Amino acid sequence: MTKNVPEVLTIAGTDSGGGAGMMADIKTMQMCHVFATGVVTGVTAQNTLGVQAALPLPTAIIDQQFQSVANDFTIQAVKTGALFDQERVACVAENLRKYHFGPLVVDPVMVAKGGAKLLTDAAITTLVQELLPLADVITPNLPEAQVIVNRQLTTEADIWRACTDIQAMGAKNVVIKGGHLTHQVNHDFVLLANGRQLTLTGDWVNTRRTHGTGDTFSSLVVSQLAKGQELVDTLQTAKTFLNTILQDEIIVGHGHGPLNH
Repeated sequence: MTKNVPEVLTIAGTDSGGGAGMMADIKTMQMCHVFATGVVTGVTAQNTLGVQAALPLPTAIIDQQFQSVANDFTIQAVKTGALFDQERVACVAENLRKYHFGPLVVDPVMVAKGGAKLLTDAAITTLVQELLPLADVITPNLPEAQVIVNRQLTTEADIWRACTDIQAMGAKNVVIKGGHLTHQVNHDFVLLANGRQLTLTGDWVNTRRTHGTGDTFSSLVVSQLAKGQELVDTLQTAKTFLNTILQDEIIVGHGHGPLNH
């Protein structure tokens, strides 16, 4: 039987360990019954123990990937992940202005699990100035939100103010994932385009198998949006799914293990 399925695009780097980046995106999108296409921004040598090496791709081949996808597919939603450096961020923003791929979910990959910055200050500035204003949804975790607003966020009031500030920078809907805030509950803080505030609440799951949670969350959001689900329902779906799979561990690797997609 012939089926029409929503087509989505992930713009991200690879993860040779399979748990994060474009690999996590594709696994999540497949699980959501949408068809995943990809623009690879760079290649990493990576596993659950960390990132051992990274190689950004030339912008010419990034441009060509965008053109190939645009010429053949009807993309209904798109997300960004790791963009590596200022040149790649600017290239991706330029292509997203050029092509009409539906709602854009920006996962601003800036800070590694161990706290190391993954983007230079110049790249972060370009992301804030050029990519963030294109975002229908932006999904920073707490350390990434701190980088964007350039201050510490230690209370819920701080996070709500950061949501407002990030929205003022141009992002329509802001989701700050608060898993780093407390070890008792797992709140995400949502400021919608209409000004409504929403808290997504999940159980705190004591696990080291969290590699790729940000990629998986944003991929769930982009997949559900492509299927026509309303944003509030989409965010609840993504939160519930993540909370479920965090409690259903698989034993893979020897560090921060991957999720059970």
